[in-house]
Amino acid sequence: MIKGLYEAHLPVSNLARSIEFYKKLELELAFQNDILAFFWIEKGRSWLGLWETDQVQTPYHPSLRHVALHVDKKDIEHAKEWLGDKGIQIKMAFDFPPDRQPLVLPNNPHAHAAIYFQDPDGNSLELITPLRLDVEEDFPMMSLEEWSKGSGYSK
Repeated sequence: MIKGLYEAHLPVSNLARSIEFYKKLELELAFQNDILAFFWIEKGRSWLGLWETDQVQTPYHPSLRHVALHVDKKDIEHAKEWLGDKGIQIKMAFDFPPDRQPLVLPNNPHAHAAIYFQDPDGNSLELITPLRLDVEEDFPMMSLEEWSKGSGYSK
């Protein structure tokens, strides 16, 4: 029945400014009116809605104002440079500074690599890719660089 997530929404204070930011992420503008814009994440399968509203002042919490965007493993390895080339700064996440990201999330029995940044309104954005699924093995959070060097954990 359910095939995937079709849409997610974020509040923004200035729609025009946000449209320019999300275009830098190479998302395709699918629809726009005076207070709303939709960007395709995967055309015909999923999109992100941006709503110009004063609700952008809602304090951040992981359950609010956060979107994780799936990327391929080969792309996460170059995500820091890709974002930097677009003038987008990496933010501190889970006590990992930008220079130690992407980081590996130990969501046992899964492992994901992720990198974190914000849009102009402070909405939390994440690029994420699975590294392994359904492998029961505890390990500490670490940088992707440490993971790739073979820190003794299954991949």
